Amino acid sequence: MDLSQLEVFVAVARERRFSRAAEKLFRTQSAISQTVRKLELEIGEPLFDRSSRDGNLTDAGRVLQEYAEKLLNLRQDAKEALVELRELQKGKLVMAANEFTALYLLPVLAEFRRLHPMIRIVVRRSLGSTIPDDVLKHNVEMGVLSYDPQEPQLKSAVVYLDELVFVVPPGHALASSSEVSIRQLGTESFVAHIVSSPYRDKVIEAFRQHKTPLHMDVELPTLQAIKRFVSMGNGVALVPAISVENEISRGELVRIPVRELRFQRKLRLVHRQESTLSHAGRAFLKVAEQFARERGGHYRFQREK
Repeated sequence: MDLSQLEVFVAVARERRFSRAAEKLFRTQSAISQTVRKLELEIGEPLFDRSSRDGNLTDAGRVLQEYAEKLLNLRQDAKEALVELRELQKGKLVMAANEFTALYLLPVLAEFRRLHPMIRIVVRRSLGSTIPDDVLKHNVEMGVLSYDPQEPQLKSAVVYLDELVFVVPPGHALASSSEVSIRQLGTESFVAHIVSSPYRDKVIEAFRQHKTPLHMDVELPTLQAIKRFVSMGNGVALVPAISVENEISRGELVRIPVRELRFQRKLRLVHRQESTLSHAGRAFLKVAEQFARERGGHYRFQREK
């Protein structure tokens, strides 16, 4: 049996007449009768009492009517749900980011929520190194990375330009400096992130090339902890600029340029090359692009592949 047969059957059961059901469905009475007979043959049971002029249902007919109405209602629910998805009245967007790249997402997600408040958003905290695999395995729809994954199965767009910045507490001896050299940092106690990254390796290599010792005396698990610890007067740090904007504006930390340390980072939004994005995913990309156009500055939206 198929839904079109059930639709005819339910119409006859409700109208109590084959002729009235035919009028309601804009079909001939003979077509309605043939459809019901075919359904009865498939089921192996009569659905209507042919001896009754009122089109009474048999026991099998009453059982089938209950289930047929449920199925037809589910079909209508499915149609309405798909319309709601297309109109962004429901849906879910699952993304992956680490502690650093999630900072880019916050203002963009705020704008997305303003425009599409019915979409549920889930941002999973992941290691940057595992995000490409999460996207390819369909664990998440999109990810935000601070490096180029060099993965042909992923599409990417540069969405933010960040840089590594040197920060000290306001009372530090270097706080009033307009610029310092890497050699001046050889005696400083650095507070570092416990998770290794390509940029950490670049910093270590830069100190090595300039024959300057790098003292990473404290390693902490989060950027928030690093910022807080340094602002309390416990050492200095190299952190993403986006992560300390508020602390610098409030005077809790001081940013000092280091001549030999100019490390710019491109944040990328990535998703699967071969997979069709959900309605929510496509809407997010549009919001990210428009946000970059209006905000400018470090924000951008440059498709790479």
